[in-house]
Amino acid sequence: MSEKKWGDEEFWGLTYDWDPDWFLTDRQKELRETLIELCEKEMRANAKRSDDELLYPRRNLELLGEHGFLALTVPEEYGGLGENHVAFAMTCETIARYGCASTAMCYVMHMGAVSTIMLRPTPELIEKYIRPLNSGKLGTLSYSDPETGSHFWYPVSSGAEKHNGGYKVRKKASWTTSGGFADFYVVQTTSPDFTGYDDLSVFVIDGDDVQAQPALWDALGLRGNQSGPIEVDNVEIPGDQVVGPIGDGAASNDEAVDPWFLIGSSSVWNGLALGTIDIAKRHTTRKRHVDVGMRVADYPTIQDYVGEAVMDTNASRAFVFSVAEAFDKATDDNTRVLEVGETARADYLHWAWQIKFVAAKNSAHVVDKMLHACGGSSYKRDMELERYLRDAKAGWVMGPTNEVLRQFVGKATLLGFESLDYWNQTYNNRAVENEIKKLDSDGKRELAAELLEQAEKDEATEPAKA
Repeated sequence: MSEKKWGDEEFWGLTYDWDPDWFLTDRQKELRETLIELCEKEMRANAKRSDDELLYPRRNLELLGEHGFLALTVPEEYGGLGENHVAFAMTCETIARYGCASTAMCYVMHMGAVSTIMLRPTPELIEKYIRPLNSGKLGTLSYSDPETGSHFWYPVSSGAEKHNGGYKVRKKASWTTSGGFADFYVVQTTSPDFTGYDDLSVFVIDGDDVQAQPALWDALGLRGNQSGPIEVDNVEIPGDQVVGPIGDGAASNDEAVDPWFLIGSSSVWNGLALGTIDIAKRHTTRKRHVDVGMRVADYPTIQDYVGEAVMDTNASRAFVFSVAEAFDKATDDNTRVLEVGETARADYLHWAWQIKFVAAKNSAHVVDKMLHACGGSSYKRDMELERYLRDAKAGWVMGPTNEVLRQFVGKATLLGFESLDYWNQTYNNRAVENEIKKLDSDGKRELAAELLEQAEKDEATEPAKA
């Protein structure tokens, strides 16, 4: 196994012996070497500037573009590297671990946008948004909603209508990574002629048509990724900027947006955990207590901290790579273009929920323990561990939050997937009957009158039945 290098020297953190390289091809290992070199030469130093100055990591993203990573999973025939889900996981983890977590998260959202377009590629979308990626064209996803928070699958402050052969789109988003900096935005809205959830559609909006407020972003961590609010204010777009057929949004969520985002973001949290273990190894093997003749690393308590962190983090990494492999097998190594209505990644979505929960939970725990292992020195900014700690805390609260995912998995396990009711459409007969029992006769009559009145209004607005 080759030696892991940091510039001209041996890397001071974990060696390759602790990386699950059996998941990677030789080419993917070479791509990782390139990324580590970029991180050592420039990206890691830029991370500090982004954190200190709330500076968007444009230069780091340009570096990724110069080496083909902005088109990592795009087929070679369209100018990409033609790589798969495992390579994507490795790339996100590596950038976060050795370089810059803000850059890694911007990259996740960029590749999410690219992969959503590539789910339903058209010649027009390919020429306008995919082929220019290696020249630095940057995309992002905008799926959140100020009214529904991390329940991004339920857009309320959005809509679209047919207009002059194209569409007029409106969209408000509470959180959009790279907001105000991306060249194009893949957005989800309710469909034209909206018939009710899950009637959603996906559009590509050019950066010049997006109103953003990046200056509002001032966060605990990930301080460079500029996840501020955006608005698309009744922007007219041509018909070829719809992604997939109208009404394809829910399927696009399950087959592209969620799988790619959850693989990528989970890898970022794993990378941050690994980054703090690397820093802890460097510090504890060099710091000595001369009064007892021991390095910090010689204390059994510190060995326990690091040992548990390595095992838990590698369990999370192996889980992420395993799910990425499942996506690769389901899509013929990310080469198959799915027909509308066909599923592949969506069949494994509940596994993607689990990796995000596990990775975010582990990262939050590991960064705390590595802070403890390094003692008071790690509380200072110059060691960098405190930046990793602040960045890692985003994992738990980033949508879908760990509370949402924990409930999804528990409810689906106990009651079946149909019980999840994403769009709040299923009538809960048990709860209604239980509440009605609490009413006296007058209350029941009052409720009945209200329901009859509402039924008459609904009938008046419903289309006539044949």
